[in-house]
Amino acid sequence: MLERKVVVGPFQCNCRILVCPNTGHAMVLDPGDESQKILREIEKAEADLKKKIQVKYLMHTHGHLDHIAATKDLKAKLGAEAVIAIHGDDEPLYQQLKMQAGLFGLPYGDPDPIEKRIEHEERITLGDLKLDVVHTPGHSPGSVCLRLHQDSATGASEKLYTGDTLFYLSVGRTDLWGADGDLMFKMIRSRILTLDGDTKVCPGHGPDSTIGTEKKQNPFLS
Repeated sequence: MLERKVVVGPFQCNCRILVCPNTGHAMVLDPGDESQKILREIEKAEADLKKKIQVKYLMHTHGHLDHIAATKDLKAKLGAEAVIAIHGDDEPLYQQLKMQAGLFGLPYGDPDPIEKRIEHEERITLGDLKLDVVHTPGHSPGSVCLRLHQDSATGASEKLYTGDTLFYLSVGRTDLWGADGDLMFKMIRSRILTLDGDTKVCPGHGPDSTIGTEKKQNPFLS
């Protein structure tokens, strides 16, 4: 798998571009801002692969503005093939992008419509890559993680893209609209910390970690 991380916007969101090297099929995960910066990174990935990349999904771990603000512009540039996807429980939040932005004095308009509502345990396929949706409500009602399965060709460990649910030695906020702290911790313990310890944790902000590190060292989970 080819992966590119692009840190975007005033909230420093980790936007990730995941590409199947065999097919060129790709996903842009959490396109939170700076669409041109994301597009340039796609072009660099194409140069590395020496093939055209086809973005199949504009995917979102949740509906907060710092994870969705570049989606409309990317959709216009990438075309109909790039499907806008998010969990249905965060659709009200997603639709309020303009209102969310106004709270911070940011000039974002209304978003494009959602085209795919992902569900817990749904499998997303990108060429040879397989990702499972793990619904982890708490930071927001429709927060999800995406579990990328082990690469059988290289033996690379599994990865879990955790959005704003779990960070390196921290956890997501639960003081925003629709948040539920008790539920978030329940989901972290039952659906995240049960994974193998060497599973790489790839959060929506900040550095990566592993499940083992978070189980042993995260002060919020002791």
